[in-house]
This record gives sequence, structure tokens and C-alpha cells, in this order.
Amino acid sequence: MVSYKELGLVNTRELFKKAIAGNYAIPAFNFNNMEQMQAIVQACVEKQSPVILQVSSGARKYANQTLLRYMAQGACEYAKELGHAIPIVLHLDHGDTFELCKSCVEYGFSSVMIDGSAHSYEDNVALTKKVVEFAHAHDVTVEGELGVLAGIEDEVSHETHSYTRPEEVEDFVSKTGVDSLAISIGTSHGAYKFKPEQCTRDENGKLVPPPLRFDILKEIEKRIPGFPIVLHGSSSVPQQYVDQINQYGGKLEAAVGIPEEQLREAAKSAVCKINIDSDGRLAMTAAIRKVFVEKPAEFDPRKYLGPARDELKKLYMHKVENVLGSAFKA
Repeated sequence: MVSYKELGLVNTRELFKKAIAGNYAIPAFNFNNMEQMQAIVQACVEKQSPVILQVSSGARKYANQTLLRYMAQGACEYAKELGHAIPIVLHLDHGDTFELCKSCVEYGFSSVMIDGSAHSYEDNVALTKKVVEFAHAHDVTVEGELGVLAGIEDEVSHETHSYTRPEEVEDFVSKTGVDSLAISIGTSHGAYKFKPEQCTRDENGKLVPPPLRFDILKEIEKRIPGFPIVLHGSSSVPQQYVDQINQYGGKLEAAVGIPEEQLREAAKSAVCKINIDSDGRLAMTAAIRKVFVEKPAEFDPRKYLGPARDELKKLYMHKVENVLGSAFKA
């Protein structure tokens, strides 16, 4: 058993209180490797933002659970070295079993998500409560989920979505004891969040997705006032990265994300954690493809992963300052 406190990490409890009071959201950026972690820490230190380092079940298998622990500890030390000891959370994204959540707590995670949304309501409550009881014994915070997001993210895949039912949230929170709640109001996983036929086009011909269901969010806030809300699947799929990937040999057709202005509006509510993964993948892939095409003789990984890291840092600095509003809140 390793305590996250020994690694220099924090849980989400105080961060979420401050975020709700300050009308901003904490960035939750997924990472799988060193370059992603470097970019996240560099961006958030430079903008003095708290940050949640997210690890999916697939990323944990890819990177190795022991290495991830030391990478998170390294992130805390790296932030100090860069000049600002920002609050850093290590969070399990979309944990689907009690055993996985328990293992993450034992390996030094400071926050875990138990996603029981694929189960019946009663089974979701029971599973979430079991995780909460174990995690809270070690002062680890827990995120639950009500409603189902469509799309694909690592090992999480749903063809259709179901909006969160506001009438269930109060009962769920009180029975489970969760610290935050992921809800479904129209976001979805992956780069292909909406089909073209679901969108309209603006005056420039750009695909515009259906707006988020802020009515559902407001109703949830009425029922559990001041309770921390989480948005998954909140990448905006920047068109410049899609275009660059396609320009340099890729094939991303009709990739559509969540407009950033809608995410900024959400961040001013009880939504205090916003998850962004696909945008980072797009930024890195666009940068790597450009190097491969323009410098086909290049074979030093540092020469293409370095530019990818720099592009990711630039993207995340923009997200922190202009979308989530968490800059200078560390």
C-alpha cells in the first residue's frame, strides 16, 4: 500500500470546493507516456493551474501501474523544479470494477472513478457505495456516474447515450457517498462525437453540433446544490488539427467536438472537472505527421515526440486559460 500523500499528490475535495466558488473547472487531462505528462505539467505550471492527471484502465496497462506511480510523483517534483508546486491529482478514469479501483488506491492514486453506468441503477448504487467505503478509508475521493455517454474511449464504448435523470441524482449521491458525479448532458467520447446529419452548418460551412442540455444541468444543480459535477467527453476537436492530420496523410472525416464556448459556460456552474483527451491526441498526431512528411529521413523519436509535446503544451495552455478558467487558481 502506497499513500498518494507520500508521492506529493492531493485528492479533489478542496480543489472542487474552490472551483465551484470561483466559477471555473479543473482540467482533467489523460496521459499515457512521458511526453504527455511533461506537456501537461509544463502548461499547468506556466498558467499556475491545478490539474488532474487522468489514467484510464487501458493507459494503466500500457504504461504499467508501478511506472505510473513514479511518473505522478515525478510530475509533482517536476512542477516544483519549474517554479510552482501546483496541486496535482492522480485519478483513475472510468474504473469499471471494485478490484480495479482498490488496486489504484493501493498504488497511490488520490482519486478514482467507478463507472457503474452500464449496470442497473440499483447495481450502480451498490458498486459505487462499495468503492466509496474502501476509498474513503484511505482519504481517496471518488467520482461516480449517472447516465451513459456515447462514443469510444479506450475500453469504454457505447453506441448510444442516455441523459442523466435529474430525479435520480439526490438519491444516488446520498446512498453512495460519492464526492463528485459525472453526468450525461450531450457530450460524448472520442473525436467523432456527432454524425454530420446531427449537426447544422454555420455561415462558414463549419459543422455545429447540437447544444449541450443545460436545462438538465440546471435541474441537477437545483436538486444537489453545490455538489461537484463532472463532464466527460469534452474535447472540442480543433479543426486545425483535423485539417493538418488530413493534409499530412491522415483520414479523419467529419470529426466534430463540443464548442469551447459551451464548455466555458458549463465551467461557470457546478461543473468543476472537465475531461479532455481526444484533443490532446489530435494535437500530438498532427505534429508527428507533419514531421514524418516534411522530414522523411528522421528516425530519432525525440525529433518528432518533442514537437508533439510542444504542440500539446500550447493546446493545454489555451484550454486552461480560455476554456476552463483555471489559470492562476493553483
